[in-house]
Amino acid sequence: MTATPKIASFDDFQKVHAILLAASGVPPVLHRQLFRKLSSETFDGGEFFTIEQCEGGRQRRLLSSQFLSKESELFLIDHAWTFRLFDAPKQLKEVPGLAERMAALMCVDMDLDSDSAGKSEIESEGNHESGSAKNVLTRLEREMNMAKERDSSSIAWLELEELGIDDEMLLSLDLSSKFPNLVALNLWGNKLQNAELIAQEVTKCKSLRALWLNNNPVQKTCGSFLGKAICEGIPSLEIYNSCFTDNSSEWALGFCGGIIGVDNPYLNADIASALEGITKLDLSDRYIHNIPKMFSPAVMPSLSHLNLKGNPLDGVAPDELMNLLQEFNYLQDFEVDIPGPLGNSAMWILESLPKLSSLNGTSASRIIESRKHVVDSALKPRLPDYTSAQSLLDRVLDVMWLYLMNYRLADEEKIDETSVWYVMDELGSALRHSDEANFRVSPFLFMPEGKLESAISYSVLWPTQDVNRGDECTRDFLFGIGEERQRSARLTAWFHTPESYFIQEFKNYNHQLLSKEPCPSHRDTPATRSILSSHGHILRVYTDIPQVEEFLNRPEFELTNDPKDADIIWTSMQVDDEVRKAVGITDCQYVNQFPFEACLVMKHHLAETIHESYGSPSWLQPTYNLEMQLSQLIGDYLVRKSKGIDNLWILKPWNMARTIDTTITDDISAIIRLMETGPKICQKYIELPALFKGRKFDLRYIVLVRSMKPVEVLLVDIFWVRLANNQYTLEKSSLFEYETHFTVMNYIGRLSHLNTEEFVREFEEEHQVKWLDIHQNIKTMIRSVFDSAATMHPEMHSPFSRAMYGVDVMLDHSFMPKILEVTYCPDCNRACKYDSKAVAGDGSTLEEDDIIKIISKYERVVNYGALKA
Repeated sequence: MTATPKIASFDDFQKVHAILLAASGVPPVLHRQLFRKLSSETFDGGEFFTIEQCEGGRQRRLLSSQFLSKESELFLIDHAWTFRLFDAPKQLKEVPGLAERMAALMCVDMDLDSDSAGKSEIESEGNHESGSAKNVLTRLEREMNMAKERDSSSIAWLELEELGIDDEMLLSLDLSSKFPNLVALNLWGNKLQNAELIAQEVTKCKSLRALWLNNNPVQKTCGSFLGKAICEGIPSLEIYNSCFTDNSSEWALGFCGGIIGVDNPYLNADIASALEGITKLDLSDRYIHNIPKMFSPAVMPSLSHLNLKGNPLDGVAPDELMNLLQEFNYLQDFEVDIPGPLGNSAMWILESLPKLSSLNGTSASRIIESRKHVVDSALKPRLPDYTSAQSLLDRVLDVMWLYLMNYRLADEEKIDETSVWYVMDELGSALRHSDEANFRVSPFLFMPEGKLESAISYSVLWPTQDVNRGDECTRDFLFGIGEERQRSARLTAWFHTPESYFIQEFKNYNHQLLSKEPCPSHRDTPATRSILSSHGHILRVYTDIPQVEEFLNRPEFELTNDPKDADIIWTSMQVDDEVRKAVGITDCQYVNQFPFEACLVMKHHLAETIHESYGSPSWLQPTYNLEMQLSQLIGDYLVRKSKGIDNLWILKPWNMARTIDTTITDDISAIIRLMETGPKICQKYIELPALFKGRKFDLRYIVLVRSMKPVEVLLVDIFWVRLANNQYTLEKSSLFEYETHFTVMNYIGRLSHLNTEEFVREFEEEHQVKWLDIHQNIKTMIRSVFDSAATMHPEMHSPFSRAMYGVDVMLDHSFMPKILEVTYCPDCNRACKYDSKAVAGDGSTLEEDDIIKIISKYERVVNYGALKA
């Protein structure tokens, strides 16, 4: 017999779910309706909505099938797929029908390049090729006849696009002799390959002002060389491959304004005066760096609509460009990339151009009323890109970041360490983005028995505006996220945002790093005095760490339960001013931590400290704080993509250990979406690491810090080798395999560990290297890390502080060290137990008796017996 649910009334529902209701944002007027539909599992969205394909079948959208007033209805949306990230491939493989359903939901279940389509394309290409010469002659004859009809003695504008013209045919056409007054030549989509021959032929046409060679094979192989040769050979050229050249003038503006073309190819007095009547000018995607000199209110006084999207405009200062735009008295409609050459803020543009009535197609009054910082309505969506050779599983893994949502579970005791990702059902996933959405969606956990164990996850959907029949239903993918949280950049996860803006942001940032002068090394004479009493006074130690209580049995020390009586405070908690005051700790008691050590042990602060000190040293992989530097990261990603170089990144939470919530990906949408699960750094993945018997590894070193002014650092000569369990590979499917790409196996998977001597011996044999050379580079790098902290954060110094840290190091394929992170060192007993010597920061070796005196001053007192073992 089924037990009666404990949530039997609306009042019970409200009491149990009070926090969830508040967090969801569901209007109180809809709470009773929500309870009713949850209790009866009512999914009635099909009665109110229809789904249709769009974007050529590569997306779907949701339409309202009847009028809905604001906050009048609420709909349950089921979750079609729920998973933890590392489980995604496994579930798609093992759950029957899951991959097929997700592929259909995400519009990747149809082949873009099916066999039949490929066959017809090949057949038509063959026929086209056999008739290409005839087609070209036919086109030329037609152009000549059209010229006669225009009463023109010669042809000035020649359209020869997609006629199968190859290098030999271009040579045979002898265009410069037959058409000496040619102004515009369109060779778009032909088969031209030889850059030198093409440059030789077209540069004979000295009157050319526009040339299109787009979508020819030569553009992929020699595009840069060809463009430079042609622009140098034809000084009059103003438009090349749809882009403005540095010589662009009235002719190019007239072409974009629609007054120059096949019927009016020449720039003359009539055309020049016609510029005065231009009201609409579309300069989008012309890759303009500098505004043409003739672009001015004196030449185009009637201009009311201007489109500057898709242009870097990096040759003109934003203020200079804005001052120029302010001079156009009739400019009302303006389109520009946001973020872009005029910054991130639509509000700033509107305040600078108060006469505008619309910006990027959105009413200026609506933008001002809602205080929007960015207008994204015209951004092109990212659509699935795949081939028929890809399995459904791979297609889903590639495109899922366009559809995923997430939440994190928590109870009274703790919050889950890893987030739950989910895909809404077909209805919910058809909701597309709008900056001015008319619906809102929120996840909701229904607990029918009043406990988290009984929770069922749904999403709830309700209208936030009046919606008419036939209207598209949309949601804001970044609800509640404004420009202060990098909204414009984060939209890149779903849309093609202006690449030139991000690339310029990266170049500026990279130049700033490269111009840094390395910080000086702090190698003054050690000045820290021993805290061991010369009179044999026993040091009292307060600790809350069980290992210290167990192993601290040297006669020089005794434990105390009262921190006020202790000479040494050795604790796992942060000893800040509030703790000192509450507990009664004085400034003369030694503590096992340095002030402001977060500059080392928190990943984003570590990168920031190193960047400020050294710029971009080779031993730190390119690293970005995603909470502040997303635009620069996107720019770096785009530059690497354009150059065809590796683009694999690892995302790490600021302050979590054991690789929790750490992900490896080459997908920019994934990188941005993963920001939602907490603050992270994004670091260039070491794609070619040094391997040990085919497996990835890293090294945990124990560093003893005695002083930060001057810097006194000692390095335990023995390190902890941490090995991945699987053979290393960069196959895309392996990126979800924890035991292939991660090395901390004492928490997940089989523990694989070697002692130092065994590892060094076998590593030297495998790679034919000397470990002492590698070790010297590692010591130099670790010393540099602490030098950077001492330089940038002198507030770290305290004569009553001692500390021990774990430093994680990885070697690249050239055996050069890379810093991974600096951590607190809770397990140094395990790391240090194999040997009995340490190496000082200057390379000197400390004897066994000295170690006992030194370690007694640090954060963790290591058992002497363990050291001797």
